[in-house]
Amino acid sequence: MSSLSAIRTIAKRELASYFTSPVAYVFIVIFLVLSGAFTFLLGGFFERGEASLVRPFFDWHPWLYLFLVPAAGMRVWSEERRLGTLELLLTMPVTPWQAIVGKFLASWLFLAIALFLTFPTVLTVKYLGSPDMGTIFSGYVGSFLLAGAYLSVTCMTSAMTRNQVISFILSVVICFFLIAVGWTPVTEFLGRMLPERLVDLVATFSVLPHFAGFQRGVLDSRDLVFFLSIVGFALFCTGVIIRNIRSGN
Repeated sequence: MSSLSAIRTIAKRELASYFTSPVAYVFIVIFLVLSGAFTFLLGGFFERGEASLVRPFFDWHPWLYLFLVPAAGMRVWSEERRLGTLELLLTMPVTPWQAIVGKFLASWLFLAIALFLTFPTVLTVKYLGSPDMGTIFSGYVGSFLLAGAYLSVTCMTSAMTRNQVISFILSVVICFFLIAVGWTPVTEFLGRMLPERLVDLVATFSVLPHFAGFQRGVLDSRDLVFFLSIVGFALFCTGVIIRNIRSGN
């Protein structure tokens, strides 16, 4: 079996597992309801008097994903370990990295489906005014990458434990750190104790300034590399954990 075939097979199996239970549908409904509520109620969409999704819609995504993405991905490896099927999976003619990539892509595709289903919000804004569709498209690209970064962290924590709740908590803590180091109240607090250059350096590890570029409609390669680097590093760590489990360490 070729590498791509193995990844595709695992991805199909994983994606199908989402929709064989009501969990996927509950997740999508909650995501859509919260997205709409944050945009039109809490986001002050109508009070702004402009047809734009930059602030009322995308501004909430780092915080919305903070809980929803770990909830969607906490079972990726924890469930395999709990049911004892991880060993069976690793004895199949696939390498650990093929299994890791296949599972990750399936979960990322599931999140992409949930994100795509927010299109009525875009249609509503388009009906009410003349939004910059290029900026909206860029925001969706950034949101997709942000979800992938959070998901890769969740895959890593899921491989660490059989307990999905522990995986969820660990991933929320790590993802919150990725937000907090660039969050204005935190940077202002650190600025009173640390040199400005050091604070700026720490803030570069936050998802917020990199996601903000996409919100402004700027597809900067540095922001793209940042999110893909998080994905690559987290999946590499997942591979190390899975190989240790496979070797019995």
